[in-house]
Amino acid sequence: MSYSQCQADLEIAIRMADAARAAIAPYFRQVMQVENKLAGGFDPVTAADRASEMAMRAVLAKLAPDDGILGEEFPDQPSRNGRQWVLDPIDGTRAFIAGLPTWTVLIALSENGRPHLGLIDQPHIGERFTGWPGGASYSRDGQTRPVATRKTASLAQAVLATTDAFLFQGDEWQAFDAMRQAVRLCRYGYDAYAYAMLALGGIDLVVESALQPYDVQALIPVVQGAGGVMTNWSGGDCSGGGQVLAAAHPALHAEALDWLRAAAV
Repeated sequence: MSYSQCQADLEIAIRMADAARAAIAPYFRQVMQVENKLAGGFDPVTAADRASEMAMRAVLAKLAPDDGILGEEFPDQPSRNGRQWVLDPIDGTRAFIAGLPTWTVLIALSENGRPHLGLIDQPHIGERFTGWPGGASYSRDGQTRPVATRKTASLAQAVLATTDAFLFQGDEWQAFDAMRQAVRLCRYGYDAYAYAMLALGGIDLVVESALQPYDVQALIPVVQGAGGVMTNWSGGDCSGGGQVLAAAHPALHAEALDWLRAAAV
């Protein structure tokens, strides 16, 4: 991808993120109806989720009508040119309905199923993280600067995060629990925001399971652009979701894989 094309695509992503911010703003920390999409469990969706995705789709209809769309809340739009935008209108809806400012809007641009541009946006705090081949940045209050992962190379020195340890089952739980006891510190409950903090240099490892493509594709360019490594638990491509390991340093990633491979599926 040329530099000029990357810049043009990044501008589209920024326009979508701005539109999502405006669409979500009236709903956060307000009384709203919460629907459950999962029989026998709890997978919440709100009017804010739908408004956010509709706003982003409207931007694409104007600026990139031939591009495909894979979003969480509405049917797929087939691509006419091999490009696909992957959208999670609110990643962390549970945090959103609880009034916690750790939910994010996720935007990725993929070709042949592999994301090469990603954007993580936290509208309430005003933080935006972008990643592309060879770099990543952090923006807030009109200021933008490069970001880089912390070069923690040892599990014993690492800060680990996962959204919910109780989502791991069987061998997954055994592998995660062993790693949890080996690291310096473990934090819970941050959804995609944990990956943004990994890119910013605050967290060293994120371990998760049962993710969807729209949960993960925007994260990969940000983590990799900041110098991190992001794979599945076998060390392969994780852009399709499932089990995910993100690490701040290649040596730390290799050590973490040794703990997780036995539970890889």
